[in-house]
Formats: sequence, structure tokens, C-alpha cells
Amino acid sequence: MGFALEQTMNSMLFNAGGIDMTVYLIVVPAMVLERVSEPSPRLMARIAGVFYLLNILTGSLAIFFAARGHVAWANAVNLAATACYIAVTLLFYEMFKPVSRSLSLIAAFLSLLGCAFGLLGIFHVASFHVNPLVFFGLYCLLIGYLIFRSTFLPRILGVLMAFGGLGWLTFLSPALAKSLSPYNLIPGIFGEGALTVWLLAMAVNERRWREQARVLPSGVGFQGQRP
Repeated sequence: MGFALEQTMNSMLFNAGGIDMTVYLIVVPAMVLERVSEPSPRLMARIAGVFYLLNILTGSLAIFFAARGHVAWANAVNLAATACYIAVTLLFYEMFKPVSRSLSLIAAFLSLLGCAFGLLGIFHVASFHVNPLVFFGLYCLLIGYLIFRSTFLPRILGVLMAFGGLGWLTFLSPALAKSLSPYNLIPGIFGEGALTVWLLAMAVNERRWREQARVLPSGVGFQGQRP
């Protein structure tokens, strides 16, 4: 969410630099994926919550530095926020594969696409402008649906995430987003924030996650009842 909020600030289009930060973007998500290659669902969920929280904090800090003209600091922190969001994306892909492998993969692709467009904007190499929030809106909609169809997370979190996705999708139209600002940010902040807090505090129901993983190894939609 922090990285997503950062994209609403026109002042965040900076000249980027620093090979070390570029390496950081590659190494950190790879380490996370390796760490969860044999996932414990609760550990995986909590790690995702930690990276989600770091994304929110670093994204907010990037906005703070940008507003005060500290370009280098804002740029570096924004890259860190992007790395955190990539880590969340990879973890969520693994976490929601038992619900639907194909939808989880599509969601991850959209999120990584949003991160890529955000980085292109920072590095000033995009030949055309696409607001990354559009991709994050689609991502939140799919994650919301996956949560709703899961058995291991409360369905209300899925509703909140989908509602947040609709808020980010208002950025399809710059004029509409401007007219609704800042109210169109509230659903995303609330939805992603609620999911972050839940993952940190409660993680997932491991028994139900494993049951759903056994029932649906191919990721087909789940029709089971919750007790």
C-alpha cells in the first residue's frame, strides 16, 4: 500500500541511481522465495505481513522525503518499498495457490507489472505513462476474491481488499481520481491495512490452508463450507 500511495505523488518521479539498490530489488525477493520454498502457512503469512508493513512505512517515508525535496533519500526509500511489495507479491502467490493457482499467478503478474511501471517512472525511461495504481487495483480485486474463496482467512478481509481495489481503479481516469481525491485513497488504505494487521496478529488458519491445498492441488475453485 505504501508503494501504491507513493505513485499518487507527482513529485516522486526522480532521477534514480545506485547499483546497490537495484541489486537489493533482486536479492531480497529471491531470498524470501527461497525461505518459503517449503512453506509453513502461518510463517509465510506473518512474513508477508512484515513485508506489507515495511512497504507501508517505507512508502510513507518516501512521500515525506519527496515533499521536502530530499530527492536521493526519497528515491532510495521508494526502491526499498518496491522490493518489499515484490516480496509480498511472491508470498501471496504461494499463499493463495491452494485457492486457485491460475488466479494467484495472474494476480502476481499484475502486481509485478505495476511495480515495473512504477520503477520505469522513477528511472524516467517510460515512453508512455500508465499509472501503476491501475495494476494494483486489479491486483487487490483478485486478492480480495482469492481471500473470499479461501477457507483460511476471514471473508470480510476479501471484501475490504476488493473495495480497496475499486478505489485504486479510479486512477484509470486522472480527472476522476483528482475529483475524488483524497477519498478514493481511503478504501485501499483501510483494506490493505486491515489485511496487514490480520496477517501480523493472526496469520492464517494452518489446518484449513493445508486441507484446501490437499483438496485443490491444481488450484481449481473451492466450493467447501466453512464450519
